[in-house]
Amino acid sequence: MEIKDILSAAIEAAAKQGIDDGVFPEAELPAVVLEVPPKKEMGDFATNFAMQSARAFHKNPRQIAEALVERLKLAELEKAEIAGPGFINFYLKSNVIYDGLAKAIEMGEDFGNLPKKDIAPTQVEYVSANPTGPLHVGHGRGAAVGSALVNLLRAAGYPVSSEYYINDAGNQIDNLAASVNARYLEQFGKTVEFPENGYHGADIIDTAKRIIKKDGDKYLAMDEAERLKVFKEVALVEKLAALKEDLEAFNVTFDLWYSERTLHPDKVREAVEELKANGTIYEKDGALWLRSTDYGDDKDRVVIRDNGVPTYLAADIAYHRDKYERGFGRLINIWGADHHGYVCRVKAAMKALGKDPEKLTVLLLQMVALYRNGELVKMSKRTGQSVTLAELIEEVGADAARYFFCMRSLDSQLDFDLDLAKKQSNENPVYYIQYAHARIASIFRQAEGAGLSVGESPKLSLLTDDTELALIKKIEEYPEEVEKAAADLAPQRIARFAYDISALFHSFYAKCRIMGIEPELASARLALVGKAQQVIRHALGILGISAPEKM
Repeated sequence: MEIKDILSAAIEAAAKQGIDDGVFPEAELPAVVLEVPPKKEMGDFATNFAMQSARAFHKNPRQIAEALVERLKLAELEKAEIAGPGFINFYLKSNVIYDGLAKAIEMGEDFGNLPKKDIAPTQVEYVSANPTGPLHVGHGRGAAVGSALVNLLRAAGYPVSSEYYINDAGNQIDNLAASVNARYLEQFGKTVEFPENGYHGADIIDTAKRIIKKDGDKYLAMDEAERLKVFKEVALVEKLAALKEDLEAFNVTFDLWYSERTLHPDKVREAVEELKANGTIYEKDGALWLRSTDYGDDKDRVVIRDNGVPTYLAADIAYHRDKYERGFGRLINIWGADHHGYVCRVKAAMKALGKDPEKLTVLLLQMVALYRNGELVKMSKRTGQSVTLAELIEEVGADAARYFFCMRSLDSQLDFDLDLAKKQSNENPVYYIQYAHARIASIFRQAEGAGLSVGESPKLSLLTDDTELALIKKIEEYPEEVEKAAADLAPQRIARFAYDISALFHSFYAKCRIMGIEPELASARLALVGKAQQVIRHALGILGISAPEKM
């Protein structure tokens, strides 16, 4: 739609000329946001821009609204009216809504993909779970939201690179090797003390058994240090392969799997030396400390321990320094909520290195609570441990899991209803959306059997029913919704949009026939539902969810 451009031109004119007595904006003006009013008599679109900009103009919102309406070029508008405290309601000329639908139809499968932005690429790093065991449902939420965000940004025209940071160095990998070693020895009747910080999952026992199946007892006579070295590599390769397999089953892939090992020792040393050179690291009690309090942290942090071993923070500083040096214009990390205090430290280090910390956005992922029969599910029945992502996919399917993970903002706790996710009814939102897509596919199969088609130039002006007009408007909103969702880093908006447009289609279907009516109207309605289907399919694609032709 061009209304946004029309309004933006009026705003620009008001900003240059001043409002009424020459009042010019004293602050940055808010973005123009258009919404579809709840009632038809309130217009086709509305904006609250006048109220949002009142502080910048130091004017009453209604005065701002009046000034904007005076400056509107009404080429595509029948009229614009001011309502309430300063809303502007726009009424389109009758042909505009059909022209918009025609343009959307003409764009085909590209509708919803915005023009490519000529900017430095954005990097999105997510999941990045330690390769020491299977992914659990919390990782699943990060995987679903992260991959949907990557898809969303790409649809909005942003160049994007997705990345998984493999924590394959440090104590957790040593503990993994020690855990496998203990389970390996136990298989031969050896009495061993299990590592204090070892991993107790059944998958560790499975790894030990697989080693024995392949190599038997060949490692028993080996020096323990050498055996640990072997088991570290065997376990790491196996766990990483399992992670990739689980993620691929969840429609999650990455452009780059970045190994922490590649940071040691050179890149960590280089980062620390740079911090030393600019005076932001000091020595105390034999350790090296980052002056992170100079940059807003609550206390300074150790980067190199007194035994010379780098901390996790040292590796993270080197990793993020490397990200900046790879030329990304924006960095987005999705971390667990337990990393809240870590954000300040990493940003402090980047500022200390002369990097712009504002380029780094950290999204914190809140917990997932699983419910079955109204009761909280704490543990897996199979393993007695946390419910794994693989188990969740097995129970509810990848599509339902992805939708439920994406339908809420990631900064809010998610109550995941397992029973609802499995229902094949309109109560289940992902089923409801997929059924709309499949139902439209069925309509086209029936139309083909009846000899009906869209044709080259469907007469869209025949679409006058309220349900038709509501569906057309929703379709035309979609590119702007993609743009806004990408700007807000909010894939949940696409999940909601997919549901809303599906609801409008179901309302249309209940009221408007396609078979057995006048051919021109049938052709126009086929064009309409075909476009609705493409939008649903595009939105589901962003969410990483399949769009079935039959259900």
